[in-house]
Amino acid sequence: METIGERAFIAVGIAVLTVSDTRTAANDKSGDTLVARLSEAGHRLVDRAIVPDEKAAIRAQVERWTHDTAIDVVITTGGTGFTGRDVTPEALEPLFEKRMDGFSEVFHRLSYDKIGTSTIQSRATGGVANATFIFVLPGSPGACRDAWDGILKHQLDYRHKPCNFVEIMPRLDEHLKRG
Repeated sequence: METIGERAFIAVGIAVLTVSDTRTAANDKSGDTLVARLSEAGHRLVDRAIVPDEKAAIRAQVERWTHDTAIDVVITTGGTGFTGRDVTPEALEPLFEKRMDGFSEVFHRLSYDKIGTSTIQSRATGGVANATFIFVLPGSPGACRDAWDGILKHQLDYRHKPCNFVEIMPRLDEHLKRG
């Protein structure tokens, strides 16, 4: 285990979902990009799937994963644009108990540096459901690299200061324990 300062790395369980009517395991470059990066960082790929651009299929897969205690984070790629088949935000935002507006804002800031105003064609979003972080990314390998390298790599590293997602994971379900 690598240690930075006084903290040791903590691997988290991640599921990767590609949303596409045309991608297969053989040509899923965005999913491959995410899997390579999370593996290089030392995290565990718990599951991976491809579903068509259909709200019910997207929501069902992600909701199943949020109930799997081995999965701490779900990352989706695809379906964040404006065409009629782009429905990933509509499928997943109703699951969010808490929205993560800052994720979208930082993603767009990073993306703007790479692709300029074309970043407005993405509806990248994030939130928390059932004590699971969910990140909804565009379907391009470049966007997946930008989101991972610029945000997720750091926020999913317990050693990152001043704060990170890993240190708050044990408290994400506090509201569910009351009652």
